[in-house]
Amino acid sequence: MTTPVVDAVATHTRNNPAALACMDLDSGVRWTYGEFDRAINRVANWLVTRLGPASGARVATQARNRAETMILYLACVRAGAIFVPLNWRLSAAEVCQLLGDAAPSLFFFDVEFELADIDIDAWPLSDLLSLTQSCDEAAVEARRDFNDTSLLLYTSGTSGKPKGVMVTEANVFWSNVNFSLSNRVSCESVFLCDMPLFHTAGLVTNARAPLTAGGALLVSRGFDASKTLARIADAGLGITHYFSVPQMAQMLWNHQDFAPEKLRGLQVYATGGAPNPAAQIERFVNAGIPMSDGFGMTESGSNFGMPVANRQLLIDKAGSCGLPYLCLETRLVGDDGQPVAIGEPGELWVRGPCVSPGYWNQPELTAQAYTDGWFCTGDIARKDEDGFFYIVDRKKDMFISGGENVYPVEVEAAIAKLDAVAEVAVVGVPDDIWGERGVAFIVAATTLEVDTVHQHCESLLAKYKVPKEFVLVDSIPRTGSGKAIKPQLVEQAKQLEQIKNLSWVKGEGPVLQ
Repeated sequence: MTTPVVDAVATHTRNNPAALACMDLDSGVRWTYGEFDRAINRVANWLVTRLGPASGARVATQARNRAETMILYLACVRAGAIFVPLNWRLSAAEVCQLLGDAAPSLFFFDVEFELADIDIDAWPLSDLLSLTQSCDEAAVEARRDFNDTSLLLYTSGTSGKPKGVMVTEANVFWSNVNFSLSNRVSCESVFLCDMPLFHTAGLVTNARAPLTAGGALLVSRGFDASKTLARIADAGLGITHYFSVPQMAQMLWNHQDFAPEKLRGLQVYATGGAPNPAAQIERFVNAGIPMSDGFGMTESGSNFGMPVANRQLLIDKAGSCGLPYLCLETRLVGDDGQPVAIGEPGELWVRGPCVSPGYWNQPELTAQAYTDGWFCTGDIARKDEDGFFYIVDRKKDMFISGGENVYPVEVEAAIAKLDAVAEVAVVGVPDDIWGERGVAFIVAATTLEVDTVHQHCESLLAKYKVPKEFVLVDSIPRTGSGKAIKPQLVEQAKQLEQIKNLSWVKGEGPVLQ
């Protein structure tokens, strides 16, 4: 059976070429669907000339949000290349590790992130349109199969090894179908994208969903509470949909310029990336803002969401990530792999056409993550008698700080590189601003200054991964097999907040001698 070719931009160009497709809010440049389609074709033809048709070659980026990111991404799909957007918050060492794993043929970057001495053809992303201006505007037939990888998204791994999630065009399409059918997305929708375009929430949900429906995508360089409030309130922009992590919603609510009426023009304010507290959802909904919390993963796309058409349910089920979307099957299982009873917690398994086929160059990890076609999320959830799901815990030690996944093993490995560190254990604890923050417990082998550890972490890790507190202790509680007893450390970290007679080093955290 022949697999389909789905090209939403080309379709909407035929239907309504003058409709707004994309606007870069920081440069002010606008593209109609016809203009967007031709720009994508020029870049796609340039890529085919350099890489060949349907090559599967990787094209990497490291850049803050800009419309050129979307043009390059969609051009990669048409040219049969694989797009690899890298987190701009990562350190140079981390980026080089990911480049080594993905082995891209081309690399586009923001000048502020330029890397020295890399053996890859590289250009500033800001030069993309001028670089391809003279290329053919005709459509090129060079794409890969609908079920082949078109996107490689890296997430942090618990082993410290890069974990590239392979995403196909079929995965993206069905993820968009899931989100759109449940969140009133249409050709009249206007999305504001503050979420980073290296995340599935930004690149797939925020950016591809409106383009799939024939709506408009407004790209901002990044989240700024004051600008976001002004933009959503601007009737001239006509923003209908906004997506953020819960911490961003909290910043908007607490901003001096906040007023509920500024957000009441939204048809949907969707949240995800971390659990959204029930109290925050109730505040927004009671203020007339239709906030719908949901759940998704890089590996599985958009999976759950609250029914925004029912205001009372948004209140009654606040704290729930909602109901499964159309193209998703779910299971909650115990440690024995058997289904748990209604109301009982179990590991969430999902299956459907939105789910990734696995991890780049890691067949063993892929085999571990899938059971009989089900993706084992590692998240613990429960389902109530009405079918609503609640994420209650994470099976692994990963925590989420400001919407970003942080894996303690990776941070511990970085800290352990210091000769003066004998032992280290990192945990995540609740935080009013970031949702969770990292606390590192360290046993020193020799004299050790917290400043030294902090600077060392900043040189190796993205800023959001650097612990907010470093605690020097005499020992770390461990099990008989030598594993750190992290629940005890979490409780100890919480208790430290109540202690007043601590020595603080540059505000980074308490030091216990």
